[in-house]
Amino acid sequence: MDSAAKDEQPAHVKHLAAFLIRHHSDQLHSIALSQDPKLHFPLYVNFAELMDDDPPLSHLVFSQPTEYLRLLDEAAVWAHKVILGDLNGSNKGIKKEFIHVRINISGSPLECPETFPSIGRVRVKHRGILLTLKGTVIRSGAIKMYEGERKYMCQKCKHEFLVYPELESRNSIKLPSYCPSQRSKPCEGTKFGHLEGSITCHDYQEIKIQESTHVLGVGAIPRSIPVILKDDLVDIVKAGDDVIVTGILTAKWSPDLKDVRCDLDPILIANYVRRTNELKSEIDIPDDAIMKFKQFWSDFKDTPLKGRNAILRGICPQIFGLFTVKLAVALTLIGGVQHVDASGTRVRGESHLLLVGDPGTGKSQFLKFAAKLSNRSVITTGLGSTSAGLTVTAVKDGGEWMLEAGALVLADGGLCCIDEFDSMREHDRATIHEAMEQQTISVAKAGLVTTLSTKTIVFGATNPKGQYDPDQSLSVNTALSGPLLSRFDIVLVLLDTKNPEWDGVVSSHILSEGEPDKGKQDEDLANIWPFPMLRRYIHFVKGYFRPVLTREAEIVISSYYQLQRRSATGNAARTTVRMLESLIRLAQAHARLMFRNEVTRLDAITAILCIESSMTTSAIVDSVGNALHSNFTENPDLEYATQERLILEKLRSFDDFPDANSRR
Repeated sequence: MDSAAKDEQPAHVKHLAAFLIRHHSDQLHSIALSQDPKLHFPLYVNFAELMDDDPPLSHLVFSQPTEYLRLLDEAAVWAHKVILGDLNGSNKGIKKEFIHVRINISGSPLECPETFPSIGRVRVKHRGILLTLKGTVIRSGAIKMYEGERKYMCQKCKHEFLVYPELESRNSIKLPSYCPSQRSKPCEGTKFGHLEGSITCHDYQEIKIQESTHVLGVGAIPRSIPVILKDDLVDIVKAGDDVIVTGILTAKWSPDLKDVRCDLDPILIANYVRRTNELKSEIDIPDDAIMKFKQFWSDFKDTPLKGRNAILRGICPQIFGLFTVKLAVALTLIGGVQHVDASGTRVRGESHLLLVGDPGTGKSQFLKFAAKLSNRSVITTGLGSTSAGLTVTAVKDGGEWMLEAGALVLADGGLCCIDEFDSMREHDRATIHEAMEQQTISVAKAGLVTTLSTKTIVFGATNPKGQYDPDQSLSVNTALSGPLLSRFDIVLVLLDTKNPEWDGVVSSHILSEGEPDKGKQDEDLANIWPFPMLRRYIHFVKGYFRPVLTREAEIVISSYYQLQRRSATGNAARTTVRMLESLIRLAQAHARLMFRNEVTRLDAITAILCIESSMTTSAIVDSVGNALHSNFTENPDLEYATQERLILEKLRSFDDFPDANSRR
């Protein structure tokens, strides 16, 4: 701009600059001390703070963000020059040209449904205001460069002015009809010349965010919207991240395609992006609920396994029995503690569970119930609902390659339930090994090279191929490879064998479910836990307890592992290496389930019983039986003492195993 224009800075710019100096001098100082003058720097401002300082101006920022966010950026540069003048004596500061004010609406009145709607409720009335949307990144495009604002000069009065490209018309430049100079005598010039070297280039990236599925009702289709990230906002989120985006809703013409009508597509130009991955699993747990948990375990101090079974009865209560499956589901959802050694190698804390069984054995019921128990979950089939399937794929959108996240990436930080696990796509079979064990997906497709996080619990269900043959290996019966099966901590086979006594009990249970009084659930935690309390409990113990192994638990697990290694041959010898990690995870999960911060012998032996129920291991302790016909016993503590004695007799073949008879 010329000197006259500089003197005629809007009063709002000076007022906003004074506000920034008063409240954000620390950020301005750090920007001034940065050594790279060509970078675009963010300056974070809380909208609530701006409201307290100047309510009318904050309303203008909300109602006219296109204009006033630019004024805020000008004010930030102006305030930066003021701070830089104070630092000139030390010769430390470097002048910066690009500072962008990022508005954080957290804690302000803009968090209301009118200005913070769900993506599916975005309408024309939201256009042109400061809008905030929440969702999951399902696509992320490549980072590009585009030409932004540029300077023109009036040929008549030599006035210089900035012209911004219009997104609606594919970044085309629209010059004013006459000279925009604000002088006492209008120039009214109509010929303008572009100033060479005045174009400002910006980093540019398009992503697409989708509504979180867990907040939608049954049958609702999750909606998505493209988001434009510019300058310092590019490349800060990846596919699968949960984000809150504040920006300006506008529209752009859809690409020109032959025989396809050209429409205006809504798009959000981001001003502020916040990743909320750390908040993925937040569930409100009131203090009175925590007191109920503590009182419950105080009541069952002498019979802890009876208390544990009361919790397990709340899992899929409509399905009779199946104690082993319900215990496995609880331990899988709770999981163990992630371990990172000094070299940075990470051992996952999440457990994986696979149910293999005949039709009608309740596999899908357990999948759906587990998805409801988890605050963040994705339920799908092996084929997947999109071209991305379970992992990730590269798709072409508008002539540009973009990464589209699959079910495992979208379930990052939660639970991924996969029905018909054996029918997954070929490219999923190749990448799911890394996703389940290393909890990442390395992508190198269509020139897009990245690594995505898949820190998720995998709960799979599949039918055997034809009639299950007990004489054949599990890999042959399920058509799943041995390395893939070895990544599951527990694999339970539910065989619908003929058992007249069991059939009579199950039929009575199903018929009694239709009685009117059976639908009511009371708050008697000693009998069965209601769903809301069970959900809070699982979330609480996952976040509160980090169990460590006691010496006696370590001896039990180590001795059992060595015994398995002695009896294993061929491929089984390699799979039992992962079994040791599975034992530790399951023992830690059981300690959490029992409301404890240390892993005792009870937890270690329960983990062994779960592993023994899995058909992927050799049955050293043949005391479990068919998982489908496992039922809750009247006195689980007494039954455990019998199982403990059988296991310890096997393990006492080791010299270092103590002859202790205490249950702990």
